Amino acid sequence: QVQLVESGGGLVQAGGSLRLSCAATAPSDTLDYYTIGWFRQAPGKEREGVSCISSSDDSKYYGDSVKGRFTISRDNAKNTVYLQMNSLKPEDTAVYFCAAEARLVCPRKDYSHSDQEYWGQGTQVTVSS
Repeated sequence: QVQLVESGGGLVQAGGSLRLSCAATAPSDTLDYYTIGWFRQAPGKEREGVSCISSSDDSKYYGDSVKGRFTISRDNAKNTVYLQMNSLKPEDTAVYFCAAEARLVCPRKDYSHSDQEYWGQGTQVTVSS
């Protein structure tokens, strides 16, 4: 059982930055076998894979819409995954969810919400123009 709790959402102006955190709780060593990542869902749209990081920190995925602006990182000592979001745009407005999947490396493409096993409750990010 993996529990995920997101924090760090809020309201920011276009061009600004936010850092999201995902704190994971699981039995000992469980997280060694999970990738953790971020998805987002805007009203009326499908849930979109944003970024993924492996437990060893050597495999990452970024969606095309966030490449070069968002950075994912992982502090295994704290069991926390971060999403640094820079140069935010109004189209980044969405509820951001943290998710975990039992795999050792992130996919090269098509980071799918249907493959995720555990989800956080979500945190709202609103970017004003």
